[in-house]
This record gives sequence, structure tokens and C-alpha cells, in this order.
Amino acid sequence: MSDPTPGRLPLHDASVVDSIGADLRAAQYNSDGVAALLGDEANAALGGGVWWPALRATSSAPTEHRPLATLIRLFLLGSDEPREAAEQAFASTPLDALAANGVVEFVDDERVRAVLDIRPHADDVRDYLVVSDQDAAMRSGPVGHDHVLGIGGASISLARAIIRDPVESALDLGTGCGIQALHLGTHVDRIVATDTNPRALALAAATARLNGMSWDLREGSLFEPVGDERFDLIVSNPPFVVGAGSQDYEYRDSGMEGDALCARLIRELPAHLNPGGTAQLLANWIVYEDADWRDRVGSWIAETGLDGWVVQRELADPVDYISLWLSDAGEEPEQIAARGSAWLDWFERGRIAGIGMGVITLRDRRGGPDGPPDVVIEEITGAGEEVTGPEAKAFLDRRDYLRATSDDALLAARLKTAPVFLDAQSLPSDEGWQEIGASVRRPGGPGAVLGVEDVSRALLAGCRGQVPLGALIELLADFHDVDADALAQAALPVVREAIGRGILYEVR
Repeated sequence: MSDPTPGRLPLHDASVVDSIGADLRAAQYNSDGVAALLGDEANAALGGGVWWPALRATSSAPTEHRPLATLIRLFLLGSDEPREAAEQAFASTPLDALAANGVVEFVDDERVRAVLDIRPHADDVRDYLVVSDQDAAMRSGPVGHDHVLGIGGASISLARAIIRDPVESALDLGTGCGIQALHLGTHVDRIVATDTNPRALALAAATARLNGMSWDLREGSLFEPVGDERFDLIVSNPPFVVGAGSQDYEYRDSGMEGDALCARLIRELPAHLNPGGTAQLLANWIVYEDADWRDRVGSWIAETGLDGWVVQRELADPVDYISLWLSDAGEEPEQIAARGSAWLDWFERGRIAGIGMGVITLRDRRGGPDGPPDVVIEEITGAGEEVTGPEAKAFLDRRDYLRATSDDALLAARLKTAPVFLDAQSLPSDEGWQEIGASVRRPGGPGAVLGVEDVSRALLAGCRGQVPLGALIELLADFHDVDADALAQAALPVVREAIGRGILYEVR
């Protein structure tokens, strides 16, 4: 959707942004207010993409909540609303000013509809308002080339994965509507946010102003807008969609062929991280036929010299991947078919088996333990095993601990087993159930599973933080009548793996 005022970016008038904010606050247009008016069932349905219960709930709102009901229908349901109702909802902001700033448009003399999506968004710290374009599900016709995405599953997953340690400076590369910068505001003193799309920067500026924040917003591609500046934290949800290199929509297409954007972004990161700095980003990568995707992504990271944790959360086949992105744009069926066919032809010519999708965490270890870069690349697809900020931080800390701790120091350490489940796999036999395998699993930990046999199971059970690991191994060696040194040599790799997965930790 293009701005209805030619030559003007949306929400170009800061006084109108302030007036909108005052009206939204007066109507209690926030997460709690919306949830209270809709009720639990309708609010949950709306969160799952089912809109009609919310329309029903707002239609019967009491008089004192009608401004809030109107705002919900305009911005969250995409409905046309009477001018009189919109004027009541925006008591201090003239509709003409809203239209001139690209917030609403006049359907006719009697009705208005929203052009922008302004919606409440909350985390554990506070409630926010986020400004974006309305998506294709709420508007007729395809979205504009400069369409600005709102809050989606990818942006939420990245926000949850960010390590929230307080830092002085952060870069939000490809800010879009500004959702990552909003969350950075809880723990970062200075935020620089960039985008190639002027419309995105205008909406991000409005998002910041509505929430009483100030960001250094800059236009440009990748790291060009920041020159040689360095940051303590870099986050990015870039336009990573894998394709032939066209740029049909700025929010998804980089204009670079294949996964070149993600490769270049990663390779250029080290020049912009402070010592000890961290970068976290979402990425897509090509998975070729008869090739290991780990080698491809690993080669990008190897060039950086950074520590890394790459988690592939999903592997999409070409048809599913293309369909996912074609469904967002609101194009006509004939256009979808033509675009999809050409896209699939490109995949087939390149012998591409699928596209990996995941989260990458990188760290500049300067000032930390010596040694070569430590990179872990793995696939973790289980529900409830998403990468979170606390888990990402704990993972990096555990890798530091393992690098800095010798085998002798580990044998002298008092280790304790985290709260875990023991899962046994058995098959029926003539003598009853026969166990064929077992593992311990730390609930909620990404990839926090370790296969165990009798000795390692007993060792983990004995790790209660009371006696040194070496003493436990000696006890087990005596019980099984084996050499203690040989058992220690066999057990230490398992212990290190358990520590790396957060299943064991040292009690200090």
C-alpha cells in the first residue's frame, strides 16, 4: 500500500504522531485494554488469526468503550468504520490530518479505513505500540513494493532469542517497523537502526516516538550506514528470502541471488563488533542435493574467526518454501502461479533440495579464553526447544567454561545434575520389556538431550555437587571392577557433552 499523499512518507508530522499516541492512550488501546474488551476467547482467537469473534465482541461494546472498539476494528481487523465513530476515537486528531499522514483513507463521504497497522505489543517489561503496513489478509490487492511488515513469527522468535545483558551500544540492521529496536530499549543505552526502505524508517520513527524512545535511524544497505562503527550487540532480521536475485518486495528480497545476503552479512560482522560483542540474526540458507548444509554455513562463519552457535529450526522443501512467501503478498492467482513456477524452475536448475531456516549467534571472543574459534552447528527442531536469550547466553558461557577447564580441573570439580528426565526406550520381548536405549533430557533446553548407558547413567545420578568428579569415577570403577584411569578417559567426553548441554554444571 503506497502512501495516499504523493511525495510524503507516512506519519511525517511528529505532532500528529504525538496526538495519535494521546488518543490511543485515552482509549486504553493497549494489550490489557484490548484483551479486556474482547474477552479471553475472542482475544485468543484473534492472536491465532481468527478475526470474526473479535468483530462480534467489538460490535457489542458498551458506550464508554466504543472508541477502543473502533480502534480495534480499524487497526486490528481492517474494517471500514463510520467517520463519526473514527472522529470519536481520535478526539484530538482530525481525520484529515490522519489521512494526510497516511494513517487512514476515506472510503467515501461516510466511511474511513486504516492504511497502517498500529497494534499493542507487550513483553515482560512493558506495553508498546508498533506501527507497520496492514498485511495482505486485511487489504485487497497485492502489497506495495515498499511494504513494511508488522509483528510476525520470525520477528518474535528473534526477539526471544536475543541475549538481554545490559550493553552500551546496539545495531538493529534491517529494522523494518522497529520491533527489535523496541526490545533493545530495555537494556541498551544507544540504538542505531538501519533499513534500505525509507517507508520502513518513517514507520520505525513513529514506533519509537509513540513509545517515548529515540533511535539513530539511518538509510542504507547492510553495514554501509554505519561506516567503521563498532557495537556491543548486533541484531538482524534481514530480507533473507532465497531466490534468483529479484527484488519484488523490499521486506523479503535483498536483490542478491541465493543466500548471498546472509553469507555477506555474516562475513562483514567482525568489523563491526566490539571485543566481547555478540551478534544474533535470523537467516536462510541453501541446502543442496547430496550436500551437508553444515559445511555451507560453517564456511561462512569460519571466515569470521568468531565463536558461533547455528541452530537450524526448520528445513523447507522448495514448494513449501515458495508457497510460504507467495502467500504473504496478496497477489492474484495467475500472478502467484507464474511467479511460483519461475521460482521453482530456479530451484531445480540449482539442484536445491530445500532451504534451511534458523537462528545464528556469534561472539567476538577478544579478551576471553584463548584458542581457535568454537563453532557448534546443529539441527534442533523440537517444539519447546526454541532458542531463547537466557539459553543462548548459558550456551556461550558453558562453551567458555569447557574451553578454560582442563581435564584435571574437571576431575577435581564438584558437578551437579540439572533437573532432567530419564527417558528409556524399550521393546516387548519374551521376557517382558527389554530396554534398548536411554537418554537424559533437560526440559526446555534446545538440544539438551544426552544418550546414556549404565555407567554414564549412574555417574549422572551420583553428581550431586558433594564430591569431586574424580572420586565418583573411582567409586564407579571399583563397583564395575575396571581401571579408574581408563574409565575417566572414557567418561570425560560424555561429561563435557553433558556440561555443554546444560545437563551438568559445577557447584562453586
